[in-house]
Amino acid sequence: MACRLSEIVIDCRDPEALAAWWAEVLGYQVLDRDEGAVEIGPADGFGGPAPTLVFGPVGELSPAAPRLHVDVNPTDRDQDAELQRLLALGATPADVGQTGDEKWHVLADPEGNPFCLLRRRLDPL
Repeated sequence: MACRLSEIVIDCRDPEALAAWWAEVLGYQVLDRDEGAVEIGPADGFGGPAPTLVFGPVGELSPAAPRLHVDVNPTDRDQDAELQRLLALGATPADVGQTGDEKWHVLADPEGNPFCLLRRRLDPL
């Protein structure tokens, strides 16, 4: 195993309201708030067996743009080694407007769906 699904990121107009709704549906709690985004998850927090949900604010929702993407974390190697493995498997670098200062890599799967490779290693399940 080399990656784990750690987060599902959902673009929305009202992160607080949508996070509260999904927290009620799933029995999750608010884990973090950062720059308008709200992260919810199980009581054991990020890195547990269930992924967290991150609701990120966007001004305009475009029907052509994806509204959600997954984040993965390496489990048995560092981020750079996992990036090389994903690229060798057919992932490609993707530009979704990032600044270049991010601590994660934005990639696209072979069909063009964006996902992020985060830095922190998680234990395998």
